[in-house]
Amino acid sequence: MSNGLQIHPLARTSGNIMRFLKLGYLIYRDDPHWVAPLLMDLKKVFTDANPLFHHAEMQLWLATLDGRDVGRIAGIIDRNYNDGTREPAAFFGFYESADNPDVSRLLFKTVSDWAAQKGIKKLMGPMNPTTNDECGLLIEGFDSAPVFMMTYNPAYYPKLLEADGFRKAKDLLAYHMDLSLIPMDRLDRISTRIRQRNPNLAFRPVRKKTLQQDLSKVKEVYNSAWQANWGFVPMTDEEIDFMAARLKPLLMEGLIWLAEAGSEPVGFLLAMPDYNIPMQPLKGRLLTPHLIGFIPYALGWKCPPRTRVLTLGVKEKYRGNGLESAMLIEGLKVGIEHGVRESEASWILEDNVMMCRVLDAIGGKVYKRYRIYEKS
Repeated sequence: MSNGLQIHPLARTSGNIMRFLKLGYLIYRDDPHWVAPLLMDLKKVFTDANPLFHHAEMQLWLATLDGRDVGRIAGIIDRNYNDGTREPAAFFGFYESADNPDVSRLLFKTVSDWAAQKGIKKLMGPMNPTTNDECGLLIEGFDSAPVFMMTYNPAYYPKLLEADGFRKAKDLLAYHMDLSLIPMDRLDRISTRIRQRNPNLAFRPVRKKTLQQDLSKVKEVYNSAWQANWGFVPMTDEEIDFMAARLKPLLMEGLIWLAEAGSEPVGFLLAMPDYNIPMQPLKGRLLTPHLIGFIPYALGWKCPPRTRVLTLGVKEKYRGNGLESAMLIEGLKVGIEHGVRESEASWILEDNVMMCRVLDAIGGKVYKRYRIYEKS
C-alpha cells in the first residue's frame, strides 16, 4: 500500500458532505462529458430531511493520499430492501476513485468491513443511494455525456471493481431514440387503436397543479407495477413526497401521464427534459454568471433538445393491451411539439423483455450499458 494512504470516516455534517461531493471535481476536471450535479440539491440526499433515513443508515468515508483527497465511498444499509429479500446486502454508493488500485481497494475493504461488523456478508452497488435513485456503473457508452439523473464515471472504474473481486449482478440498459426517424403517423394510429380497444381506460397528463393530488396514484402504480422487478424496493409515502418536491420545479407538463380504469390508476409515464444540457456550464453551482443561460429552461420557456423517459410502467393485470406504447407515444408527441429531437429511455433491466420490445418497436437502440456489481 502506498505511503500516506489513509481512510477517514465522515459524519454527515454540512461541511463534510460538501468535501465528500467536491471530490468529483478532482476526478472529472479534464472530462468533457461529465455534468456536475447541482450541489444544493444533491446535499439534501445526505441530510436527515431525506426520509430514506427512517429505514436506512449511511456511513461516508474519504480516502487521502499524502494529504490529498483521492477517493470516496458511502456504505448504505436499507432495512426495507433487506426485509424483502432472502439475501441481505449492504449497498455501496457515491463511489469515486483516482486511477489507483490501492485507493479503490482500501475504499471497498472499509465498506466491506463495516457491513461485516453488522452481520451482512454481501456488498452490491453502486446505489446512489438505492435502486429508486441513480444507480449502476457505466460500462459501455463513454463517448457522450450522461442524461439527467443518470450516472457517469471514468472508463477505468469497471477494471478497479473487477480487480477487487466484484462480479456482475445485473445490467441496466439505456435506449436512444432519434425522434426524426420515428413514424409518428403510424404511432398515432397505434395509439388510436389502443384507446378504441380499451374504452374503459382513460389517459390524462399529470399537471403541476394536480401533482399533489395525483401522488398517491403515482405511488400505487409505481409500487405495484415494479414489485416483481429485480432489486425493487417500494417507496414510502414520505420518499415519494421528497422526490416530488425535488423534481416539481423541473417537471414539464405533457411529459407525465396517468392511465386509469375508472378511479383505479393502472399506468404511469414520467419523462423529463434533459436538464444536463443547460446545466453543464453551471459546474454544479447556481451562483455563477452561467445561471442566466439556465433560467429560461428552469422556467419552462425553453426546452432542451433531448428528453429522458425515467419511468414507464403498467400494473400486471393491465399489461399486454398496449398501454405502455400509448403513454410513450403521447409523451413523445409533446416532446416533438417542443422541438425535442432525441430521447433516452433509461434505465431498463436487461431482462425486461416486454419493455425492450416496446422500445425496439419504435426504433430505440441500446447505446449505453450500466452494471450493478456484487461481491460476497
